[in-house]
Amino acid sequence: MLGEWGFRRLTLRTDPRALVPRPETEIVVERSLALLAGIASPRVLDIGVGSGAIALALKDERSDVHIVGVDVSQDALALSRENAERLGLDVELREGGVDAAAEGWDLVVSNPPYVSTLDGLQPELLHEPENALLGAGFHETIARVARTRFLVLEVGDGQAEEVARALRAAGYEDVVVTPDLAGVDRVVEGRR
Repeated sequence: MLGEWGFRRLTLRTDPRALVPRPETEIVVERSLALLAGIASPRVLDIGVGSGAIALALKDERSDVHIVGVDVSQDALALSRENAERLGLDVELREGGVDAAAEGWDLVVSNPPYVSTLDGLQPELLHEPENALLGAGFHETIARVARTRFLVLEVGDGQAEEVARALRAAGYEDVVVTPDLAGVDRVVEGRR
């Protein structure tokens, strides 16, 4: 999908290089901001930064945050850089994946690939990059690898309880599941 897309207070450029930000991802930003309240100059990592929606929204709403966005896709990184420059938001963008979570952060946030098959997918999602959609086990890997105070993950329909169990098994406490506006359990968070 080409064009511009409203995400929170931002207007982001979108194209086939990365997922188009969805309204449910705004819940990820809301939960992240709530967890960061009271932490001065927090260090945040966005894994799978894509178009930059999460990282840029966090920087826009918390100017003191030091945010790093990583992605394995050079195309997605180029798009997020374009959005950051156009919006005048200072975020660090670099090639990388889950391993970056081991560097030590106040918050690690991610909307990782969580679709197991393209069969039955909403037609508008069939234009999205497959590597941003298809994947399994990323939530658990991030939870295990991350050296962070807080972890916030977007999950697919029906995945929240399994991901919550994985966070608890990885040593996270106060694990909370938050539904999206449609009532679907969409965000899982925890603290260490």
